[in-house]
Amino acid sequence: MKSLNQALLFLLFFGMGAHSLLAQVKPIFENGEAQIIPELKDSSNWIRTDLWVETEFDTDGDGKKDRMHVDVTRPKQTETEGLKLPVIYASSPYYAGTAGNAPIFWDVKHELGAPAPPRNKFEVVRTGGRPIISNSEIMQWVPRGYIVVHSSSPGTGLSQGSPTVGGDNESLAPKAVIEWLTGKDNGYTTPDGNEKVSAYWSTGKVGMTGTSYNGTLPLAAATTGVEGLEAIIPIAPNTSYYHYYRSNGLVRSPGGYLGEDIDVLYDFIHSGDESKRAYSNKTVRDTEMAQGMDRATGDYNDFWAGRDYLNDMEPMKAALLMSHGFNDWNVMPEHSYRIYDAARAKGIPAKIYYHQNGHGGPPPFSMMNRWFTRYLHGVENGVEEEPKAWIVREQDERSNPTPYADYPNPQASPVNFYLSPGAPATGGMGLENMTTGKQETLVDNYSFPGSALAQADYTEHRLLYLSPVLKAPIHISGISTIKVKLASSKPAANLSVWLVSLPWTEGRNSKITDNIITRGWADPQNHASIRKGEPLVPGKFYEVSFDLQPDDQIIPAGQQIGLMIFSSDAEYTILPKPGTELTIDLNGTVLTLPVVGGKATVEKALQ
Repeated sequence: MKSLNQALLFLLFFGMGAHSLLAQVKPIFENGEAQIIPELKDSSNWIRTDLWVETEFDTDGDGKKDRMHVDVTRPKQTETEGLKLPVIYASSPYYAGTAGNAPIFWDVKHELGAPAPPRNKFEVVRTGGRPIISNSEIMQWVPRGYIVVHSSSPGTGLSQGSPTVGGDNESLAPKAVIEWLTGKDNGYTTPDGNEKVSAYWSTGKVGMTGTSYNGTLPLAAATTGVEGLEAIIPIAPNTSYYHYYRSNGLVRSPGGYLGEDIDVLYDFIHSGDESKRAYSNKTVRDTEMAQGMDRATGDYNDFWAGRDYLNDMEPMKAALLMSHGFNDWNVMPEHSYRIYDAARAKGIPAKIYYHQNGHGGPPPFSMMNRWFTRYLHGVENGVEEEPKAWIVREQDERSNPTPYADYPNPQASPVNFYLSPGAPATGGMGLENMTTGKQETLVDNYSFPGSALAQADYTEHRLLYLSPVLKAPIHISGISTIKVKLASSKPAANLSVWLVSLPWTEGRNSKITDNIITRGWADPQNHASIRKGEPLVPGKFYEVSFDLQPDDQIIPAGQQIGLMIFSSDAEYTILPKPGTELTIDLNGTVLTLPVVGGKATVEKALQ
């Protein structure tokens, strides 16, 4: 009998396969979400390794294909039980340290079109040790039945190559890692050796996420159309370096970083091999960037077009969950909307989550969990049938968004607002187009920040037009646009526009949504073409039309909506010597707001 039982066990073990018999751990799903698996909770049982994945490019000039430094965190059961799991992958140029607060920004106090003083350049002191690149994501996802992978971007940390800040190699690097995760034989145990390593524990299903630059790279990878990248969740991603460092032909800094530009970001992240930096600096920063970035005119060109992921979306098929803050004045909310809009037009599964705060801010974890559960584990949890847009209302927590059929709100329609004179105090703004023939003039002076100009009762440094006090709330959803008819006293001028809610509120109880509704900037020299500006003829009027940043905000009763037009923005633009005059033709200037309920709703609120 004993021999018979042993024989049966032998046949069972080898007939079913050792891994089939041993594998006891399985993902757990409830309500369409991956749950914590008790056997995977103990981090001391996780396997952590690092390796290098070979790419298809050589950007550090050594004649060899660059390899990316990668780390892996996986449950021990992927080794002992043959368990295969999908992968959550995050990539970043920041993992090995940055230039920190080094004085490397451009001096912005000079005349428009004039060369700026040379800026300081800086070398990053690399930090971080092997084998751990990052600890991000692992505590959330490994216990729920995922493997977590990180990689350092080209030219950062122990990854070879050169940073290009939006160049092709920053898309092809994560592509190579994903190819390795889906079975390609391009993984190595060392940066220069020939010993191979395979991702035998991967199911071949990969999802990516990250915030800011780390949110850009999932999109970069997705635009390659690489097989195996099933879903991405970019959070506040920079989707176009032109839109990050320029605005409608104007040189404009990201909020909080006055004087930053693409070459500054290059210096900020360049933490790679010190012996390769001279080549990269000369080739990328001091040649390609220096010749292409054009701080003199701010025009769009082929250099910037090559760093705009909207131009690369044709191969993309990964399911897209976008996340952004409407009051993110660093990576502004247009970055996410323009990609979301293109993805849904392509028929890619797409959803967008917007909150009312600033930079960063992921969707609620359950929303992320459901997204990855659907596309990486293949669980039919119905995310495709859910509302496409989730907006956090002004008084709510980020974990409690309100669902809408889509963004912009399908019930929103454009409403035109026209101006009536009042400078240097405040003019009016309403629905009636009154032919007054009036022109009003402001005098540029960067010494006064926009917040001070918006609160001033009387000043020549801005023009401010106010609606009547709202008798009922107005819900703005979508992209506001403006057409300004203007003349300048000089051949070049900044043009800045803020849409504000007044009275201005400050203090401990004020919220980020209380004052600024949305903003926009433009170069009047680019009134005819974003690619080619032309000097303005002093005194000649031009029509300048452009979009303001996307928004979804309910302006409460008791407030006034204000359109503020000024020139240099102390927080964002080049700051020329004060004195340039901008004259606005009120009859030729129109603000268009996307209002839920359309004109009838506005009429009710203004009556």
